[in-house]
Amino acid sequence: MSKGNAMRNNWRDCKAWKDFGVELSTTNNEAAKLFDAVLTQYVGWYDDDSLGGLEKSVEKMIGNDPNFVMGHVIKNGLDALGTGRSYYLDKDFQAEVQTMMDLGKSPSTLPREKKHINAVKLWAQGEMTEACLVWESILEENPLDMLALKFAHDSYFYQAHHPQMRDSIARVFPKWESSMPLYSYLYGMHSFGLEECNHYAEAEKVARKGLELNRNDCWSTHSMAHVLEMTGRSSEGIQFMSSTENDWNVCAMLACHNYWHYGVYNIERGLYDEAVGLFDTQIGPRAAKSGAMLDMVDACSLLYRLNLEGIKVKDKWREFNEVCKDHVDDHILTFNDAHFLMASLGAGDKSAADKLLTSLKEFAKGTGKGDNQKISKEVGVPLCEALVAYDAGDFAKAVSLVQPIRYKIITIGGSHAQRDVFNLFLIHAALQSPQKDHNRLARILLTERKALKSNSPLTDRLISRAMAVHADG
Repeated sequence: MSKGNAMRNNWRDCKAWKDFGVELSTTNNEAAKLFDAVLTQYVGWYDDDSLGGLEKSVEKMIGNDPNFVMGHVIKNGLDALGTGRSYYLDKDFQAEVQTMMDLGKSPSTLPREKKHINAVKLWAQGEMTEACLVWESILEENPLDMLALKFAHDSYFYQAHHPQMRDSIARVFPKWESSMPLYSYLYGMHSFGLEECNHYAEAEKVARKGLELNRNDCWSTHSMAHVLEMTGRSSEGIQFMSSTENDWNVCAMLACHNYWHYGVYNIERGLYDEAVGLFDTQIGPRAAKSGAMLDMVDACSLLYRLNLEGIKVKDKWREFNEVCKDHVDDHILTFNDAHFLMASLGAGDKSAADKLLTSLKEFAKGTGKGDNQKISKEVGVPLCEALVAYDAGDFAKAVSLVQPIRYKIITIGGSHAQRDVFNLFLIHAALQSPQKDHNRLARILLTERKALKSNSPLTDRLISRAMAVHADG
C-alpha cells in the first residue's frame, strides 16, 4: 500500500480488544493481534504484504492459538462468504465448521462469540437470512463489532437486501468515534447501502467523505462508481476511475471488480476497444489468477455484455469456463449459477452447460437447502433456461421465460448495476424475437430504460436499432 493511505499496522492485543469493548476469549496476544490484522485486510479488501497477505495472516492466527474461537469464526466466515466452497459438497469445509462449533462449547467462550459461531454455521448451510438476524442481534448489544457488521453487510449485498444494508450501518454509525480503528470504512459501507436504495446524492457525499479520510478505501471508490453508473455519468466515471486508479488497484480483492465498473462505462459509451483492453490487461488476468467467485462473475459479465454488443470474444471464454465448471453443482448463489452458465455457453461447452442446468433443476426441486433453493426454483431455473434458449437462437423462448420473472430477478442478489446484464439480455432477446408482441416489448423496455436514465448512449443505440429493425411494428 502507498504512503498516506491511513492503513493500519498497530494491531490490538487481548487487553486492547477488551478496552475497545469487543472482548476475545483467547489469552494469546499474538493471535488477538493477527485477528485484528485479518479483520482489517478483509474490511479494506487488501493483502498486507508485511504479513504475507490475508490467507497467510489467517494461517498464522490459527497457528498461534489453534483453539481461538473467533479465529475459526473469521476463517470459516470468509470461506463461506467467498461463495467458492459448498458446505454440502466440501467435506473438509464441513469438518472445519464442526471444529469451530466444538471449540465453542468451551466454558471460556463468550456469549457474543457463540452467536458468531451460530451465524457462520447458518450461512455456510445456506440460511443467509437467519445468519443476518444473528449478526444484527450481536450489533444490538455491541455496535462496535466490525466483524458482525461486515459479515452482515456482505450478506445483504448477496441477497440484494438493500434497505437492510443501508440501515445496518446507519444504526451503529453514531456509536463509533473517528479515533476508533476501521472507523473510516463505515463511510464506504454506508454509501453503498444508500446508493442501492437510490439515494444517489447522499451516497456520493458519504463516499467522498470516506475517500477524504482514506483515499485507498476501495469500497468508497466502488460506491462512487455505482453512483456514477446509476446516474448516467459514464464519461465522469471513466475519468474518476482513471484518475484514482493507483489509489484503488492496490486493493487486490476488489480491484478486479472496480476494473469491471471501468469497463462497463466504456461499453456504455461504445468504446469497445477500451473495454476489451481493460479485460485483457486487468479483469481477465486478475480473475484467472485469483479464481475468486466475485472476480469470475465479473469476467463473465463483461464478456457477456460485449457479446450482446456484437463484439467477438469467444476465444476469451474458455479459460474462465475451466474454473466455473468446477462449481456447477455448488448452487450457493443463483447469481453465480447464471454467470457460470454464461461461461459454458460462451466457450461452446454444451456438456458443462447441460450439467449445470440439470444440477440446478434437481437442486430447485427440493434436493437443495437454504434460501437459495427457493430462489433457484422461482428464478434461477427459468433464467438459466432462457440463457440456453438465447444461445440456441430461440429468442422467443428466451423472452417467454424471462418476461414473467423480470421483477423477481432482484432476488438473485448482487447490485443494480450487476443485474443490469439481465435487463439488457431481455431487450436483446425481444429485439430478435420473430414475435411482434416481443418486438413491442423491446420498445417498451427501452422507453422504461430511457425514463430511468435519460443520458445513456447504450440505450440510445438500442432505441435506434429497435426503430430501424421494427419500423413497421
